Amino acid sequence: MNDFIIILLGTTILYIFPASRLEAYVKTLAVQGILLFFLVIIDIKEINWLNILFLSFETLILKGIIIPYFLLSVIRKNEINREIDPYISQFYSILIGSIIFIFGFLAAFWSARLDAEIKPLYFGISIVMIISSLFLIINRKRIITHILCYMILENGIFLLSLSVANEMPMLVNLGVLLDLFVGIFLFAIFFNKIQQMYDGNKIDILTELKD
Repeated sequence: MNDFIIILLGTTILYIFPASRLEAYVKTLAVQGILLFFLVIIDIKEINWLNILFLSFETLILKGIIIPYFLLSVIRKNEINREIDPYISQFYSILIGSIIFIFGFLAAFWSARLDAEIKPLYFGISIVMIISSLFLIINRKRIITHILCYMILENGIFLLSLSVANEMPMLVNLGVLLDLFVGIFLFAIFFNKIQQMYDGNKIDILTELKD
């Protein structure tokens, strides 16, 4: 069951690479949050119930419902439908995504050969999510897309913490701090009305900001 959920997480990344509609990014974030919730419930058995409830709230409520709903509302309110032309074409983006997946499988194979109690499939897919999100941040131009990709990055870090949860359980709780940072980051951007002050909402527009 766990491996099936991990494979679904990897599939969401494959779905993101060719996607151009921003709502597809948000829905993918919601799916990832729900999948992470099931991983926490099924896989983490040595953490006390308080931590399990806390992590369940973080994954299902925050990642799966609240943050995607907020982002979807912002996208629809500002009528931001699609990502504009990326720096790298879709064909080469998919090619790079395939290379990232191959690297992730190699990382999983490498971790399986270590003596440490690391879950190889978790580790490999988490590496794929982290590297893919960094690539998408570099390749996309809209500010909102950068925020969405940052959330995917955070999900990858959360999954990485689960891959070593038996040895380093505090890493799982540190993921909550990243979510709090993301929440503050989102509120700071949109409640300062960047979308209303600057036309085009491309990341390049930030170079025009002055003290």
